Amino acid sequence: MTTHRPVTRSQRLNQITHEPHGRLDALVKAHAPFETQANYARFIVAQYQFQSELAALYNDTQLTALIADLPARCRAEAAKADLADLDTEVPAPLAGAVKNPTQAEALGWLFVSEGSKLGAAFLIKRAVTLGMNEIFGARHLAEPAGGRAEGWKTFTRTLDELPFTEQQEAEADKGALDAFNRFTVLLEQAYAAQLA
Repeated sequence: MTTHRPVTRSQRLNQITHEPHGRLDALVKAHAPFETQANYARFIVAQYQFQSELAALYNDTQLTALIADLPARCRAEAAKADLADLDTEVPAPLAGAVKNPTQAEALGWLFVSEGSKLGAAFLIKRAVTLGMNEIFGARHLAEPAGGRAEGWKTFTRTLDELPFTEQQEAEADKGALDAFNRFTVLLEQAYAAQLA
């Protein structure tokens, strides 16, 4: 007789975001960010906008009390430096950024941002074909200190151990889904806009 282990919060968030994640992956591929430097620059515009919108969450004192290294995990400045490397202007903020989320909702957003670092392992290999690397043009895709897998395990362990009410679980779900939808909007906007 096998006993089923309960699904952890991070596993549940992975499950409920499977569809929007798949749609986003398809959209990224459709825009072929690694075909030309111009395409890649547009991709970084979206990455920078997403990360800069989350900078307040990465530096939130209540969230930092839960995850001590949270501020160091933020990639907004790295993406900004990547834009400079590519002579691309820092984009103006786009209406619709996350504002005053609950703590559980904020953790849902951070779950998506932190999870994207795992996928970045594949993206940086593609960026290398355009002459980019972790110190030029692809800083925001670089491997975090301590490694991608370890950073993710530490984050999800903390997330999974937090005592949440039913409402907080729903808020975390909403945050994760909203994060995927927001990045999709930012990506579409970055490729629709003419870069200066």
